[in-house]
Amino acid sequence: MPRGVRGRALSLAAIALLAGGVSGCGDDAERQDADDPEGEFPVEVVAAKFPTEQRLAQTSDLELEIENVGSEDVPGLAVTIFTGDEPSSGSFSVRSEQAGLADPNRPVWILEPGFPKLVTPEVKDLDEAPPAGAEAAQTNTFSFGPLPPGRSIDIVWRLTPVQAGTYTVHYELAAGLTGKAEAVTEDGSPVEGEFVVTITDKPPRARVNDAGQVKIDE
Repeated sequence: MPRGVRGRALSLAAIALLAGGVSGCGDDAERQDADDPEGEFPVEVVAAKFPTEQRLAQTSDLELEIENVGSEDVPGLAVTIFTGDEPSSGSFSVRSEQAGLADPNRPVWILEPGFPKLVTPEVKDLDEAPPAGAEAAQTNTFSFGPLPPGRSIDIVWRLTPVQAGTYTVHYELAAGLTGKAEAVTEDGSPVEGEFVVTITDKPPRARVNDAGQVKIDE
């Protein structure tokens, strides 16, 4: 099984367990996913944005706009995000190979409190919008609920980099939390993508313009 698909399956399985709880053992135990829909649900990533050049402590937005291009409701849209070659215990962290660390996970970005959030016509100031997406503990997956046919959802994660270097941020979509409902492209492929981001620790260049204002060169 490919690494990304394996990571997604593990994350979704963990969410299903946490969301549904552990059922009783034995023949009478009811399966937690017995009523979950299954099948393939076509979705499209209409837009995927994340600056590829960033600076330490300079906040940026990761934005995904996702549309249901099928004829049925997507039962439960879920987005799994992980940084590096394999998932760690956080969407925006990487695993360190340094020996002797009590916690091998090292954050690359810090997710701003209250994010992710949804961009909607009613939102004038994203900072004041309510949080969206339920994040299960110890997973890299965010759940956004059902998505009707023809509807789209525009999601923003606001992030501040805290570790310099070049990193690959992967995203993978699912149509449910148990793995029975799959999000696919119109040709049946997995819906996934990535951003390759370089974070520099060099301070920005500042200059004073003719009006006496300090300007930061991007």
